[in-house]
Amino acid sequence: MSVKDVKISCGFEDLLRMLEAHKDKESYDLEGISKAYRIARGAHEGQTRQTGEEYVTHPVSVACILVELGMDSESVIAALLHDVVEDTQMTLPEIKDDFGEDIAALVDGVTKLGKIPYTTKEEQQAENLRKMLLAMSEDIRVIIIKLCDRLHNMRTLSALTEEKQLDKSKETLEVYAPIAHRLGIRAVKEELEDLAIQHLDPVAYEEIRENLESRRQQSVEFLENVQKRIKERLRDIIPNVYLEGREKSVHGIYRKMYMQGKTFDEIYDIYAVRIIVDTVIDCYNVLGVIHDMFSALQGRFKDYISTPKPNLYQSLHTTLISREEIPFEVQIRTWEMHQTAEYGIAAHWKYKAGVKKADARMEERLAWIRQLLESQKETDDVEEIVRTIKTDLAQEDVFVVTPKGDVKSLPVGSTVIDFAYAIHSAIGNRMTGAKVNGRIVPIDYQVRTGEVVEILTTSQQSRHPSRDWLKIVKTSEARSKIRAWFKKERRAENIVEGKNEIEKEFRRNRIAFAEEQRQKEFLEAIAKRQHCEKLDDFYASVGYGGILLSRIMPQIKEDYNKLVRAERGVEIDQLLSSEPVKRTRSSEGVVVEGIDNCLIKLSRCCSPLPGDEIVGFITRGHGVSIHKRNCTNVPQDISSCEEPERWIKAYWEGGGKEKYKSTLLIHAIERDSLLADITLQLANMHVGIHAINARELRGGSCQISLTVSTENLEHLQTILSRLTKVDGVVSIERSVG
Repeated sequence: MSVKDVKISCGFEDLLRMLEAHKDKESYDLEGISKAYRIARGAHEGQTRQTGEEYVTHPVSVACILVELGMDSESVIAALLHDVVEDTQMTLPEIKDDFGEDIAALVDGVTKLGKIPYTTKEEQQAENLRKMLLAMSEDIRVIIIKLCDRLHNMRTLSALTEEKQLDKSKETLEVYAPIAHRLGIRAVKEELEDLAIQHLDPVAYEEIRENLESRRQQSVEFLENVQKRIKERLRDIIPNVYLEGREKSVHGIYRKMYMQGKTFDEIYDIYAVRIIVDTVIDCYNVLGVIHDMFSALQGRFKDYISTPKPNLYQSLHTTLISREEIPFEVQIRTWEMHQTAEYGIAAHWKYKAGVKKADARMEERLAWIRQLLESQKETDDVEEIVRTIKTDLAQEDVFVVTPKGDVKSLPVGSTVIDFAYAIHSAIGNRMTGAKVNGRIVPIDYQVRTGEVVEILTTSQQSRHPSRDWLKIVKTSEARSKIRAWFKKERRAENIVEGKNEIEKEFRRNRIAFAEEQRQKEFLEAIAKRQHCEKLDDFYASVGYGGILLSRIMPQIKEDYNKLVRAERGVEIDQLLSSEPVKRTRSSEGVVVEGIDNCLIKLSRCCSPLPGDEIVGFITRGHGVSIHKRNCTNVPQDISSCEEPERWIKAYWEGGGKEKYKSTLLIHAIERDSLLADITLQLANMHVGIHAINARELRGGSCQISLTVSTENLEHLQTILSRLTKVDGVVSIERSVG
């Protein structure tokens, strides 16, 4: 049985049967697993999933996937308990008392990971990605449990709203599947990718599935015939040969069809035969035999035995043409390589009964995690942290050779500068140029698999990296090493560079101070907020790129505007009358208390409508701005905010016939005539349209921004109700911006 054969939702009886059938069943703590199930069932009692099933089926299903991967008892118990701390009254100390410190640490690790929200603020996403990497470096079983948790959630994703399906599928494709790939857990990786594509691009998924299904009988017959021929040829030459056939995953075909522009018939590795033998020598002998039997496609041979992938995957790959002129791939490997290819890091538990901390192969496999964490220390730019982590996770690799024959693995698109820093920081710092296959190339040259790259250096101490290299390099490792050099070696230069950059941004944003001392005090406050003890530290960080001004300028501008208002502002008491309260109705249909003959305008940040609870804010020189009470710009507790006296009571006066603008965000499935049907509905309701804008999203969906005339909140609800009935409209929300 494989991971894919595990039931979508398992009961505890299914889990027990899997444990009983496992070849290492004696190593499982059945008593502890049963106890964990009883506790989880009791804790989750009364809770149900979106599918309508009892909630406890989810942790049990996750445990079943872990058993199929061969994970240990502690992992299975932690899976059964992984949601109790977050979703029930049970606490971590209780788990520690019942099951010990190791299992409590696993549960705590999975709980802390929580969700990795794709759509939240970049800061939150960066922090969650860091948590995931840290958890992986401390105990890799945490992320394996999390991957199985995500796999079961993806299997039952259809129970969620379409918007959540799209969000979780994109998140799965960008974060979870690449991590499964890096850990070498092929079965989990491929199923996560296929399930994600099924929701992100259902039309393409169905097209590929139908193509595969229409050729199913032909595929079976073809693969059986090829295996039979190979087996007969190898029978008397190589002992203990095992063969199996497979089809390429839907996502694998999707990548080549829709990202490389190929047709289904142009994909040469849809069919594959896997040959498993006892020794490495047998692998190369088999390769010779099958190349004698079939014609090989040039440029389609890859030796991952002598040059393993970063996740330690090893195999020989070659693409052949059968006598029926059908291309097919052959993968040749030993049994040990096969277990690593199928189960990745989980194979350590499945076949070696756990991993000791001193395990060299484990250390090698997890080195990239520490490398990623290390590369983030030289920057505080969260957007870059998210970008580089995702890039490094999702990378496809090229294998480049040094003149001495050493092989370096780099992400696709890496330059000779990345290669230099992959060898050593000193090589990169003293680099003057590069040769590829003996030919001089520019420093932005992108290396390719199999190329021999020689880095040209100088012994002159004056040689150093260029700041422009930061715009060229692909890897976060190279970028962090370049920044580290500038941070350490060019502090004075960084301070000057930082000052110049700040002055330039201040001029561009019209930030100016009459006194130099006032500007210094202003900048010192910003420096402290960026965790810089001295102002020069702040200048230096900006200079070498550790702090990006583009990220913090919005906050700087806000602080400056507050300072200017405090220094130059008019006396608010002149606006607030001490006479008995007067109520003045504006042309906007709003009544404010305490102000007469003052301009009143509806704020654009929240676009209030009659029926919304509102409040007024006395602006400086622009009258009173009316906000919704729950607007993000309105303090929750006005009495304790910075300037409570500027907030004033306001309410709608009934009977008005004013028109108000409201912006709606419509999420819909893209189809012909969608815009026409939406505008027709509005025309039938005599609703005026001020602006309309549509943009295409991934997965066959689109977003339409629509600004319309409305009379009040009730009128808006009627418009929303009508528009949701338009075929293809998934959801509508009122824009607050």
